[in-house]
Amino acid sequence: HRIYKSIKPEIILRLEEFKELWKTGSEKDVFKELIFCLLTPQSKAEKCWDAVKNLEERDLLFNGNVNEIANELKNVRFRFNKSRYILEARKKFVVNGNPKIKKQIKELENIFDARDWLVENVKGLGYKEASHFLRNIGIGENLTILDRHILKNLKLSGVIDEVPKNLPGKIYFEIERKMIEFSQKVKISISHLDLVLWYKEAGKIFK
Repeated sequence: HRIYKSIKPEIILRLEEFKELWKTGSEKDVFKELIFCLLTPQSKAEKCWDAVKNLEERDLLFNGNVNEIANELKNVRFRFNKSRYILEARKKFVVNGNPKIKKQIKELENIFDARDWLVENVKGLGYKEASHFLRNIGIGENLTILDRHILKNLKLSGVIDEVPKNLPGKIYFEIERKMIEFSQKVKISISHLDLVLWYKEAGKIFK
């Protein structure tokens, strides 16, 4: 609560920025967030976002081949696998150079269906990455982003007994349920609690 009090205004501002992206952001902006979330597993978020910006500046986000993209991912782990994920995402969502993601998501019934659909249809996205993407485009406030920072602090808080080595759907949903119950207990909304725990570990609020 001490941390939350000190950063609550920043949390509110950041969540409003995410919501604004969904309301007024372009399809390209949404696609960039998808690519960012494809890059984040086992890599630093800031480095991943820098890589996305570099790809955009070099006109590789929509046009680069596997090797050209991988060359811009030198600070991202598993860069060749992730460059292939980017090409797969382009094939699925980009038509004649124009990405179409918002339209696809709007056709789904609710945010949980959207997350399931992303996990099933976007190579490289697990439940954590899909939740992260939906939160970053302003529509996933009720989802948990169970990355290593969050899991470590859930264990320290006694919410879980141990940090799992893998997060298949069944385990992800169980920990998500426990985190939601914890958020209700400490009276910090789930979207705010996520950023509090991330800040506690990383010392900053990013994306």
